[in-house]
Amino acid sequence: MVMTSPPTATADHPVLRVPPASPAAAAAYFGASLAFHADVFDVASALAADGDPGFVVLDSRSTASWDQGHIPGAVHLPTALIPEQAAALLDPAVPVVTYCWGPGCNGAARAALALAQRGFHVKEMLGGFEYWVREGFAYETWEGGERRAADPLTAPVDAADCGC
Repeated sequence: MVMTSPPTATADHPVLRVPPASPAAAAAYFGASLAFHADVFDVASALAADGDPGFVVLDSRSTASWDQGHIPGAVHLPTALIPEQAAALLDPAVPVVTYCWGPGCNGAARAALALAQRGFHVKEMLGGFEYWVREGFAYETWEGGERRAADPLTAPVDAADCGC
């Protein structure tokens, strides 16, 4: 690995006006980020594999939203009901991956917080239900199962994965 001098804060553009963090600080930050987040593709891959994925997926949206579409096999528990119902519906020994509508919604983070405050190990699924559908994964509605073609802006169309 080639080590270079740290960039200076003299750039004339906003990207490097504030220099990047040190490699050690960046490793700590991004390592912590992965402890808190999972992406849609990784969740879908784990659920599609044979055997127990080692976690449960929790949809924290309203019943109307759940009926409109949800991840197959997910547990439906709206955030407001977590204090009263989480202990009866979830095993505290099994990590929970929360999701809500999408990147513009913080419902999954609020659900993850409510669960963590009750002793559950949690991660938030980045992208939420929106990216589950946009990446072309099957979902269920009150009328049955559905699947849309992958959006080429969010998922590779002709490849098994994005390579990241």
